Amino acid sequence: MTVPTPNPAAPSGPLPPRIGFLTVPLMINLIYSAITLLFLPFAGPTLTDTTSEMVRQMGVPDLTVTPAQVQTALWISFVLTMVQILWVYYTRRAVLEGRNWGRVSSIVLAVFSLLIPPIFTILGIVMLIGAFDKQVVAYTRR
Repeated sequence: MTVPTPNPAAPSGPLPPRIGFLTVPLMINLIYSAITLLFLPFAGPTLTDTTSEMVRQMGVPDLTVTPAQVQTALWISFVLTMVQILWVYYTRRAVLEGRNWGRVSSIVLAVFSLLIPPIFTILGIVMLIGAFDKQVVAYTRR
């Protein structure tokens, strides 16, 4: 039986106080995306009804949405949501390990979050504050 050796590339010292400004919004985003992924299979009838209502309101008589098109849209949403979950998970992990690319990825996610009002706009602002904090920048220098 061997004793695990500590990772020499891991940053030493305590975590910066404002690292939570990055990691907590990332965890909220991760949980929200996971819940979205769980409810995605049940969105088919709602999507069909919504598109039918939109077509009726637009007054386009020959436009129909087939079940195959709805199924394709749901699969594309499923894949994109999975990619988002993986991106957020690995970004949070990289930030906690002190990697620079995790901080840069957090900034990109924060800018995207600014476009989703109202909750994610606030989370995006908090993430940007945390990403540009001097101690966080110093912690994520690798």
